[in-house]
Amino acid sequence: MTVVGPFGLSVRDQALEADVQAGMTAVEEGLLEATKSEVPFITEAAQHLVRAGGKRFRPLLVMLSAQFGDPYAPGVVPSAVVVELTHLATLYHDDVMDAAAVRRGVPSANTRWGNSVAVLTGDFLFARASHILADLGPEAVRVQAEAFERLVTGQILETAGPQDGRDPVDHYLDVLSGKTGSLVAVSCRFGAMMAGADDTVVDVLTQYGERLGVAFQFADDVLDIASDSHESGKTPGTDLREGIPTLPVLRLRERTARLGLAEDIALCELLDSDLTDDDRHTEALRLLRAHPALEQARRDTVRYAEEARSTLAPLPECESKAALVELCDAVVHRAG
Repeated sequence: MTVVGPFGLSVRDQALEADVQAGMTAVEEGLLEATKSEVPFITEAAQHLVRAGGKRFRPLLVMLSAQFGDPYAPGVVPSAVVVELTHLATLYHDDVMDAAAVRRGVPSANTRWGNSVAVLTGDFLFARASHILADLGPEAVRVQAEAFERLVTGQILETAGPQDGRDPVDHYLDVLSGKTGSLVAVSCRFGAMMAGADDTVVDVLTQYGERLGVAFQFADDVLDIASDSHESGKTPGTDLREGIPTLPVLRLRERTARLGLAEDIALCELLDSDLTDDDRHTEALRLLRAHPALEQARRDTVRYAEEARSTLAPLPECESKAALVELCDAVVHRAG
């Protein structure tokens, strides 16, 4: 039993393990090649997060989904590079929007070089992803364009906030389906599609990716509150400090509106105050870590991971399917 990919995913089949490891190695080489520039400074900035590591969650899903067709098909590895480049580009932009100081255990690009360089480096990565995508055919371009539209729409919805009368949790689900679910779904779709899998299999894996992506972000929301920077690779409470309403906070506000408990109201008032103050930020984290809303967010994570698992039911039993099921368990474990 060998550990590969994010969260210590274990692959029990030697042939599958070899395919996945070879594919991930090729993706890593592809990422380094795609982020090279004739301008040394651009190469340094573009490879900043590539070299910092990361889970490579999306490329792993491409490799596992490709097992339902021909995993050696020529478009599999390039499509995995495309989704990871797209993901990396969004991280550069997100860190600017969130004023994050740390990403993947290293200083964020905006901290090191400033906001302008970080934004432009993200744009550079989008351009390189598009260049690779052009060789994968018009259908791949269309799929990626639709996913990217959903990703940006999700980000805009998050920035705009819910409309009057809209349930904030439902609004947040729309945000996550776009921001996170869309690209995770495309990872599964590209893997199966590039490998020549049946359309039914492609659709099943796409739906699985969508649900797993939401569960993955829910787990991230829990980690933002519950973990330290060593565990998550990011500054704890970054979203909290910026006033971004993640799932534990939304569950807290929902509970406050329903029960009206004095301690919940006081915590909401603290969250509404200036959390750029370190003492307030530390106190808010402490209180949220002990609050039932955090456990509710964990239960939400489990529910979406279970939905992702059940989506896989129509697929034939095989080692790749078992690995995809194990990823659902790993996401739940990640949320504690």
